[in-house]
Amino acid sequence: MLAAVRSATLLGVQGLATTVEVHVGPGLPGLSIVGLPDEACRESRDRVRAAVLSSGLTWPMQRITVNLVPAGQRKGGSGLDLAIAVGILAASDQLGEEGAVTLAGLGLVGELGLDGTVRAIPGIAPMVAAMAGCRPVVPRRSAAECRAVVGEAMYAVDTLSDLVGAIAGFTPWPEPPELGPPAVNGPVPDLADVRGQPLARRALEVAAAGGHHLLMVGPPGSGKTMLAKRLIGLLPALDQRTAVEATMIHSAMGVAMADGELIRLPPFCSPHHSSSMVSLVGGGSATLRPGEISRAHGGVLFMDELGEFQQQVLDALRQPLEEGVVRVSRARVHATLPARFLLVGATNPCPCGGGAPGACECDDHARARYLRRLSGPLLDRFDLRIAVARPGVEALLDAGDEESTASTAARVGLARQLAIEQRGMLNGEIPAEQLDRLVPLSGTARALLRTELEHDRLTGRGFHRVRRVARTLADLDAVAGGDAAAPVAATHVSLALSMRVRLVTPRGVAA
Repeated sequence: MLAAVRSATLLGVQGLATTVEVHVGPGLPGLSIVGLPDEACRESRDRVRAAVLSSGLTWPMQRITVNLVPAGQRKGGSGLDLAIAVGILAASDQLGEEGAVTLAGLGLVGELGLDGTVRAIPGIAPMVAAMAGCRPVVPRRSAAECRAVVGEAMYAVDTLSDLVGAIAGFTPWPEPPELGPPAVNGPVPDLADVRGQPLARRALEVAAAGGHHLLMVGPPGSGKTMLAKRLIGLLPALDQRTAVEATMIHSAMGVAMADGELIRLPPFCSPHHSSSMVSLVGGGSATLRPGEISRAHGGVLFMDELGEFQQQVLDALRQPLEEGVVRVSRARVHATLPARFLLVGATNPCPCGGGAPGACECDDHARARYLRRLSGPLLDRFDLRIAVARPGVEALLDAGDEESTASTAARVGLARQLAIEQRGMLNGEIPAEQLDRLVPLSGTARALLRTELEHDRLTGRGFHRVRRVARTLADLDAVAGGDAAAPVAATHVSLALSMRVRLVTPRGVAA
């Protein structure tokens, strides 16, 4: 007999709707799986047989052929185990007529243990989203991810025998697991903890308000990491579309999520400087999985010790920074992974770290070799580049009235709202071809930028980025003064240029 069961597999961060066709007929007993399964999927024949027998069900002593549709698309992982097992039982007439009708409206995803238990797998959320038009059946431990996509229109099972009994009508469907308590986000570090650093605090506010990438250069102990960790508190909650995309990415990566909730808090990812290109950008030879830059989608990617990363890893960030996606191609499969994030880099000016003026022990060759990993094209993509010095003694010892995260975030939220209302997007996302229309310059501001271009201190990309930062500065001034139509003046362009300095060596020479 022939049976067909709806299921799905994972391709990057997207689910691929898959139909598991099972034929049970005459021939030597055996099970073969066709349709480009990978090794983990091909090994399901042993897991499925043991699970069926352990569940007290009958294994057909006939020739079993499993076809994974579409046959020309690579399938990976163990998530098809449940569909294969139920398909075999349906094709061998163990579910009855009522079971066949019920099975037609279900989509099955899950891995089987040898004892018949149904185990959770990564990527449940995008797989469930791909099975439109049917009610998903998922492992009980994956119910939270499934709820975030389809709500309560789902079934969650613990064992294969429970599922077979419910499909055949012998037992009722198991009750869905209860929702856990609402997720409570941990305390966000407060910007008021940062002593001094007025320029860095201002750059952090501008970066959050306009979505501008930020690079901080300074000696150890100057507060670069401390500042970066407080940026996440300045960003608003994710909108619906970004929250869904972030939830799909985290599900595909196997990251635990709150029960039945989309990811609303902007992610903060800080990969180690020894990370490989695949772990950072995504990909892989067997399966295409998202990397850290996709995990940071909608949030902040903080790369501490930027000068210690491999140069090829850093240069791989160029295209995602421009387009907001990663296009991964392999011989048989292609995937587009979302990767729109706010990049914050922190680096020392030299191998020894610099420190106090005149304390650097590095020669010119050592400093040049250290900074060489930061290529010009990558540095050009940072809208803001600031030098961060160690705070003075008075700033450290005297507890001043520094502005808190809450008050700064309120101003950032108003500036972002103003940009979206007037221009339909954040300032950091304005296309170059629309800058003349959306970011008009005064005569003095244009003359100032012309001087920078004529002295070769700005590239074409840098010219566009300075204009975007100047627009954000004007918006912040507008919300602070209650004026919703503040133009971009020469003062805004001058300040934007001052926040885009070249790398500075410990001896104070521009590099």
